[in-house]
Amino acid sequence: MKFRPLGDRVLVRRVEEATKTAGGIIIPDTATEKPQEGEVLAVGNGAIGDDNERVPLDVMP
Repeated sequence: MKFRPLGDRVLVRRVEEATKTAGGIIIPDTATEKPQEGEVLAVGNGAIGDDNERVPLDVMP
C-alpha cells in the first residue's frame, strides 16, 4: 500500500529494540524505554510558507 503524508508530515516506523542482552538476560517490557530512533518511510510535499511558496522538507525516505 502506498502511503503519502500531506504537507509537512513524516511517517516513521519505530526501530525494535532487543529484548535480550548480549549476556542472555531477558529484559521485561516494563523495564524498557521508548525507542529514540526510527526509519523514515514517507514524507509529505512540504509546508506552504508566508510567501505562498512550498518549503520542501530536509528529510528523505
